Amino acid sequence: MRWHLLVLCAMTTLLVAVQSWQLYGEARARLGERALTTSRLVARLPEVVSGAASGRPNPALNARINALRGAAEADFIVVGDRAGIRLAHPVPARLGRPMEGGDNVEPFAGREIVSVARGSLGVSVRGKVPVWQAGEVVGVVSTGYLMPQVWSLVGQALVGLLPWFLLALALGTLGAVWAARRLRAEILNLEPEEIAALARQQRAVLAALREGVIAVDPAGQVTLVSDRAAADLGERPVPYPLAEVWPELAHLTRGGVGARQQSLELTLRGGPVLVNLEPLDGSGPSGGGFVAGFRDRAQALALAEELTHARGFVDVLRAQTHEYQNRLHVISGLLQLDRPEEALRVLNAEIRSDAEFRQLLRDVQVPRLVALLAGKRERAQELGIEFGVAEGSSLSPTWERHADTLVTAVGNLTENAFEALAGRPGRVTVLIGEDPEGVQLSVEDSGPGVPDDLAGTLYGRGVSSKGEGRGHGLAGVFARVQALGGQLRHRRREGRTVFEVSLPTPHPAPLMPLPPASRSSEAEG
Repeated sequence: MRWHLLVLCAMTTLLVAVQSWQLYGEARARLGERALTTSRLVARLPEVVSGAASGRPNPALNARINALRGAAEADFIVVGDRAGIRLAHPVPARLGRPMEGGDNVEPFAGREIVSVARGSLGVSVRGKVPVWQAGEVVGVVSTGYLMPQVWSLVGQALVGLLPWFLLALALGTLGAVWAARRLRAEILNLEPEEIAALARQQRAVLAALREGVIAVDPAGQVTLVSDRAAADLGERPVPYPLAEVWPELAHLTRGGVGARQQSLELTLRGGPVLVNLEPLDGSGPSGGGFVAGFRDRAQALALAEELTHARGFVDVLRAQTHEYQNRLHVISGLLQLDRPEEALRVLNAEIRSDAEFRQLLRDVQVPRLVALLAGKRERAQELGIEFGVAEGSSLSPTWERHADTLVTAVGNLTENAFEALAGRPGRVTVLIGEDPEGVQLSVEDSGPGVPDDLAGTLYGRGVSSKGEGRGHGLAGVFARVQALGGQLRHRRREGRTVFEVSLPTPHPAPLMPLPPASRSSEAEG
């Protein structure tokens, strides 16, 4: 604000200086014309012509000229002869002396001039006219106005303009104050250095984001692009039309973005992406534009699955902790009651049950899947659900490369089966089988089954009978199974719900050819 006022005062001062110089030039020109007119009248007087021709000072001529000077309101009227000797002067003592200023060359050549020169009375504006007699220049008349009189005229003009200058300064000050407050309101009351710091922070944040971020103005022009977004959309100078690089998003947001939208599934350059839209405040029918953040759908699903796995393992560990605590409490209580035989029977029963469960999993040779099933067994015991693995289940080590997909499928389907029982007693059974064509997984539960209104869209994202925020696990399983060329289906059989997963046999990894040297060594061996 202080700088605005200083600049305004400086501009006003400059304006006064320019106006003063202009007024000075006008006053000097006006006084020069006035002096020239007076000199012309005086140069035509007979006594002046005869006095200049005689070349001798004449007191009567001097008195006559000084009387005319008073009438013309000039500071001086000087008459000189052909040699430049004063014949008339406001100071009688200076009569008979040479004229000063050095500007008589032009008048003696027969030309009238207006000049500014320093004479015996000071710097003045002079109008000089030659005195003619019989076609010859016999003298010169010089009428002048001293510079203080010029500045006096300038001062009088400035005094007349002073109220207007003050009014302009006052209006400018009010305008500057209003503009400054309006500008500060528009930039959120931030100082310039704070805006610069925010801009640097914004660039750093955009560079650090793993997802693409773009800002779009109300006209549909992309005005801000993060490094990741530039890599996906293509490098080009901003602004540029959103419709050129992402027609689907441009069509979706053509009428503006009225509210926050999250997890929109769109396509960018043939690949699925998840998009979040955040509207920006602004006026107009389209608002203030919007910010769009997007990331590859596969990456988002992978992250969600990792989170689901982690949460599942936490639940398993918690269930195991509760179950082991319960068993330890039972055994501890029996020992305190001095009933060691019964405590031993309980312990042997637990050992036998674990051994039988492990025996069922002896042919499942994917360790992560075995660990998951063991954890789900503990989870089922905590929920009061009977859990089992069908006898004869088997899986070769070949499927270790797809362990993530298997764990995701079995984990989600068994957890859905637990939730389907909704705290009621029931049974969940997992079957794992393998043949030359691939692997078949099935999870069977005694719950009420899939509602009829969801049967056709069960594998879509966000479809669930459990309310908002659900319906992502089964969609993720479906996507991963399809990516491997498999199938996911469900059916109702003998009062039970069965979800089946079929995956084709994985192709063996290609063998890397041996270098020529190695082949020759083997041949020699």
